[in-house]
Amino acid sequence: MKAEDGKNESDRLFLEEFDKMGPQSSSPDFEAYHKRRQKVYKEVLRSYDQLRVRSMSLNEAKYKVLSYFPGIWIENVGGKKFSDYDVPKTTSLLLIGPKGCGKSSLVNKISRVFEDDNFAPERAQISYNPSVGDGTYYLQGYMIPRGSASFCLYDSRGLADGTSENINVIQNWMNNGVRHGEPVIRKSDDSSLRRRMKFKPRELGWKFCRPQMVNFVIFVVDAVSVLKSIEGHGVEDLLCLQMINEVFKHPCLSFKDDKPVVVITHGDLLSIADRVRARVYLGELLGIPPAKQIFDIPENHDPVTELTIVDMLRYSLEHADRNLPYKNWVMENVRKVPLFSWLCVLAMLLGFASGMACMRYLHMRHPRKSEFKIVWHTIRHIW
Repeated sequence: MKAEDGKNESDRLFLEEFDKMGPQSSSPDFEAYHKRRQKVYKEVLRSYDQLRVRSMSLNEAKYKVLSYFPGIWIENVGGKKFSDYDVPKTTSLLLIGPKGCGKSSLVNKISRVFEDDNFAPERAQISYNPSVGDGTYYLQGYMIPRGSASFCLYDSRGLADGTSENINVIQNWMNNGVRHGEPVIRKSDDSSLRRRMKFKPRELGWKFCRPQMVNFVIFVVDAVSVLKSIEGHGVEDLLCLQMINEVFKHPCLSFKDDKPVVVITHGDLLSIADRVRARVYLGELLGIPPAKQIFDIPENHDPVTELTIVDMLRYSLEHADRNLPYKNWVMENVRKVPLFSWLCVLAMLLGFASGMACMRYLHMRHPRKSEFKIVWHTIRHIW
């Protein structure tokens, strides 16, 4: 009983702290607003407890992702079959997010989870001082697990300050695909950086890589920056969050009605209450359920963090399969459906014309008897 009372008291303190970030008023609208937010808060807080319970079956959850192959989670609706979809050989998941948010670190954590080696060398280069200009400048593809062909994570360069420039780059990836080793060059880059990235001889091999269409997007956000913007401590963090909101909601990142999955990083630097606040705030800002579509992946090596990584990947892969396009011939048949009635009319006209031609042919072979008659008795009378 004491443990349960302590947990209830902890939840009460969390809720009191969480209420401070909302508008303070006694009007019915604000009361309803707080009740709704408290419900969401409790749901997110409960998800951490559920993860701890489910972490006992981590290997089972990991096996389901390891046994994945593209198209395995296709939902056969509308009479469609597996053969009707354009299924890739490898599912491509694109990681995007601001500079220094932890995209490369996330790649390394994911790789270690599925290779069962927490001490394996880092596959993706991590920038430990983003302010000096280091970071990911080239698209880098990482098969998960290493040597597999089921799905690939593409690490990308951090988003720029300008939303329009980010959208132009992302639209190019979504429309034309991504290629391992391709330099991510922006108009705002200085001339020396552009030359170094564009003409580096050993990096030109990306041109010979076949472009891979993006099947789903993982949006990575720094939880510390979110919390700073909530509390109004940094103008730069607030502007960054506004840019994240604009980029995230752009239609080019959505697959039909499915928006990207969100990962918040660096939660190990915050309390559980602050991590929950960041998730709930992002859910409201981006318009997605924080307990189901925002995953808290801190810099920890424990079963709960590993299970969160597995859950996030399963969510991404399931939605990638659910939004696979139809094959070209299927789309051609769909586009030809309105012409079917015209084809039927044309067939009827051709049949009518053939019937008329046939009747004319029979008429020519069997002509009618001539109506001219000879009156013989008149001829005899004349003679």
